[in-house]
Amino acid sequence: MDLGIAGKWALVGGASKGLGWGCARALALEGVHVVMVARGEQALQASVARLRAEVGDKVQVLGVPTDITTAEGRQAIWDATHAPGKDYDIVVTNAGGPPAGDFREWTRETWVQALDANMLTPIELIKSTVDGMAARGFGRIVNITSAAVKAPYESLGLSNGARAGLTGFVAGLARQPRLASCNVTINNLLPGPFDTDRLRSNTTAVAERAGQTFEALWEQRRLSNPTRRFGDPAEFGAACAFLCSVHAGYMTGQNVMLDGGAYPGTF
Repeated sequence: MDLGIAGKWALVGGASKGLGWGCARALALEGVHVVMVARGEQALQASVARLRAEVGDKVQVLGVPTDITTAEGRQAIWDATHAPGKDYDIVVTNAGGPPAGDFREWTRETWVQALDANMLTPIELIKSTVDGMAARGFGRIVNITSAAVKAPYESLGLSNGARAGLTGFVAGLARQPRLASCNVTINNLLPGPFDTDRLRSNTTAVAERAGQTFEALWEQRRLSNPTRRFGDPAEFGAACAFLCSVHAGYMTGQNVMLDGGAYPGTF
């Protein structure tokens, strides 16, 4: 299927590895020019080089090592495109989730950091881009949130709260006729257990607290999924690319779960 987005410009957060990398790669393979953002410069530049080698010189792949939770960091990504201002056609918001733990140990500053990364920064990116998208008659925003929005994890209270806040905000915004009628869609992708560094680090932390080995808990988690496996970031990227395509213009304000069927609800 031709997704019809070749030549568009996309911003992808957390793009040096994991789910962000999967999305950046899928879009670039569709001919989308990609601005990849991550905090770690070394890992990001390695990923940029890897993607350039795969897609060749017909697609522009740029790397911006910056912290987009800051105003200065966001300015760096506005300055990175081929065009003046904030002319991204596609924005994929993505930030590593806050640490697991007991809410009794979290301070107000802990909460503010979680909200900045997983709620307020995506809102700032949306605010800066949607009106330009509407004026041009095309826009796709995909927020990578978490399956925890629908099925919260006890130890991930910071993530549960911040991502649920973003989800509520998007639910109202995506349905505004001034955006939806101008072919601007805003959707959320809710990943379950994907084989990423994030899942491995969380599993390590839980195993240590429970007095288990990483290997034992990892295998337990794998077998607990109906598919008996973890997700591949490449298949997550493919789902993201479809939501960004011309074929998804009638799909907005949705929370799309990719969790191997782990969520037990009917709705």
